[in-house]
This record gives sequence, C-alpha cells and structure tokens, in this order.
Amino acid sequence: MSVLICGSLAFDTITNFPGRFAQQILPDQVHILNVAFLVPTLRKEFGGCAGNIAYSLKQLGGDPLIMATLGKDGAIYRNRLEHVGLSQEFVRTIESDYTAQAMIITDQDNNQITAFHPGAMQQAHVQRIEADPRIKLAIVAPDGRDAMIQHAEQLQAAGIPFVFDPGQGLPMFDGDDLKRFVSQATWVAVNDYEGKMLAERTGQSLAELSKSHLQGLIETLGGEGCNVWIQGEKTHVPGVKAEALVDPTGCGDAFRGGLLYGLSQGWDLVKSVALANRLGAIKIAVAGPQNYTLDRAELGL
Repeated sequence: MSVLICGSLAFDTITNFPGRFAQQILPDQVHILNVAFLVPTLRKEFGGCAGNIAYSLKQLGGDPLIMATLGKDGAIYRNRLEHVGLSQEFVRTIESDYTAQAMIITDQDNNQITAFHPGAMQQAHVQRIEADPRIKLAIVAPDGRDAMIQHAEQLQAAGIPFVFDPGQGLPMFDGDDLKRFVSQATWVAVNDYEGKMLAERTGQSLAELSKSHLQGLIETLGGEGCNVWIQGEKTHVPGVKAEALVDPTGCGDAFRGGLLYGLSQGWDLVKSVALANRLGAIKIAVAGPQNYTLDRAELGL
C-alpha cells in the first residue's frame, strides 16, 4: 500500500540558544519587542513535514509517495530523496522561486522560535490528486494554503482516507475552513497547542469534534504521550522516555510516520499511536529531522 504525503519540502537552518527564551522576553514589554539570541551552533538540514514524514515511514518499511514542490535550488534535495530511496514521482520543481526555508532557534527547555519562508511551497496546489489504485491512505500536512484546501477536497472526491494534520498551518484557517477539513478527513492529528486553537476556532471541544464521522482524533502531548479521542471517549497513550533530549525538530513528523505505518497495516488507532510515540522518542535523541535510524526488529516489525 502506498501512502500519499502532501506537505512541504524545506531546508532547515537549526540553531541552539543556550538559555531560556522566557528569561530574555519581558512580558510587559512585548509591544516593543526587540531581542537578539546568540546562537553559537548552526546546522543546515533537509526538512519540511512531507520529507520528514516520508523519511520516517520509509524506514519502517512503508511506501511513501511525496506530493510537494521544490524551488530552483532544489536539486540537492532531489539527490537526498534519491539517496534514501524516496519516490520523486509527485515532486515538482518551481523554477521561479526558492525552496521553502525554515530558520529555527531552540532554547535549553526545547522551546522553539521558527521563521518560515514558504517559497515554492506556495505553488503546491499546482499538483492535483487523482484516484490511483496504489494509494490507499494519505495525509494533508502543513503546506501552501490553497494546496491544503484543494488536496483535502481531492482526496475526499477520490475516496482516499486521510489524516488532516494542520500543524503550523492551522492559523491560516478560520473556523469554517477547519470544520470543512474535519468533515473531509478520516483522522485528525494536532499537538496540544494546536488542539486548543482548533477547539477555539471551531467552537467545539476535541471530544465533540471526535463524535462526528471521524475514526479518531489524536492530541499529542510531547513527552507525556497522546490522547486518542474516538467518538467522544479519551484514551491516554503514555509517552516513551527518550535516551536524550537533543533536538525536538521533526519529532512530530517522526510520530506521524509511525501513525501512518500503523494505519496502513490495518492496526487500530491506539496501537498505531503507541508506535508513533516510540518514534518521537527516538528522533528527539538525534540532532536534525532526518538523521536518526530505525531498527525494525527492535520495534517488533
């Protein structure tokens, strides 16, 4: 079974601030905020949610198909995809723009501040999803606004079940947009902050949203694990202790790779999420979103 992964491909510039943001930002002075963070380390990594999710799923033995756009500087990313054995069938190059870029600062408490330039990602809607007998499952992850809207509509029309994963793209959508996404999706995945925003904008709690046609709503809680909501009932899936807390960049994407693997294997949602939690713990112990390795035998696969 192939899994279509709609989302971004991006270059990540990752830095670490050896302090706490909270100690540098004065709450009563945010209206005149002017801060600089000294970041003694800097790394450039391959990233973007589609690339990160596909990397995770491929290592688990899945068959991811990335639907995304690269810019005129994207040849190096194509080399990367070829090196790790990921299909480029649905990866398009937009020659008029640069590949999406994320600039990330992480403090010592693993809080992050990110600046994101969408670049070629803004043209992701030029890719159209058609019914394809290979594709049995999909995810709509953060991408260009038009692409997320159109790909969700196209997946529903093609009868392909999918996970709606708004991520950092959630603020682009109002309550009506989000209600429509939920009505089209088979599952919804958000972190706890996004879950609060989703509930606020739709005017419904996560429990209420899960009482619809959805087969489940996943609320991730970092190291505390996840809440899985099915028809209004919550099941807590405990987190997995990481060997080290090195870099949270891409942890959510590693989690989603595990989630998609389980769903593609016909597992129930709680079992799928339990695997996903293990992947998040493995990823956070390694710097960069695509530098960890998975041992399928150790994972019991």
